[in-house]
Amino acid sequence: MKVHLGLIDVYLHRVGNYTHKRFKKDFKKFKSLNEKSEQKRFTVHWEDKYPCLDDNTPNTGFDAHYVYHPAWAARILAQIKPEYHIDISSTLHFPTIVSAFIPVRFYDYRPPILQLNNLQCDFIDLNSLSFETDSIATLSCMHTIEHIGLGRYGDTLDPEGDLKAIKELKRVVKPGGTMLFVVPVGQPKLMFNAHRIYSYSQIIEYFSGYAIKEFSLVTDKNEFVPNAPVELADAQKYGCGCFWFVKNN
Repeated sequence: MKVHLGLIDVYLHRVGNYTHKRFKKDFKKFKSLNEKSEQKRFTVHWEDKYPCLDDNTPNTGFDAHYVYHPAWAARILAQIKPEYHIDISSTLHFPTIVSAFIPVRFYDYRPPILQLNNLQCDFIDLNSLSFETDSIATLSCMHTIEHIGLGRYGDTLDPEGDLKAIKELKRVVKPGGTMLFVVPVGQPKLMFNAHRIYSYSQIIEYFSGYAIKEFSLVTDKNEFVPNAPVELADAQKYGCGCFWFVKNN
């Protein structure tokens, strides 16, 4: 006799006997409890199951790069309180949340369709920014530059695409203005077509004409280290370097 299983049932069988038994046991117990409930607000059917089997952990897991670096940048903006902020292609969690307390103008090569007050979204090409020279007081571009020129997001293939984009970022910030810049750091490597990894000294060299006000780091061990030493940054394989630059007057 052939047994036909749905995709979720197949998944349950594949994840392991203990997990499968535990899920079925919990389902039966919950269904029994639900039937004894006075309110009976929902019906419980096996065909409506949606097994989430990886969440019963001692701690909540998270992507350290993409939790820590937006939190780092948001704290800086809360500290300096700009009239408005411009962000280019950072993770959407950053401009959408920051716009709750600071007006944000967000630009991307693939602009999102978002409807939030205090948030404007538009297209921009990092290799040819439309802003005037020395015009922006606070600018961020985080976990983005390492992709430019690799074609991953539909951009033109260009081995020097990242350097051209950095040159444009440097151009548009006004003297005394803030640049929040985040890239992977550690042992330099290009991993086509995903990203580049830079050494600390490379980024400092690329941002000549800017002073480093703060450098923080997310390590390979997912630890956040404020004011991290250079040696620690260079010891990483795929760290997250958070650079707060100020343009020289």
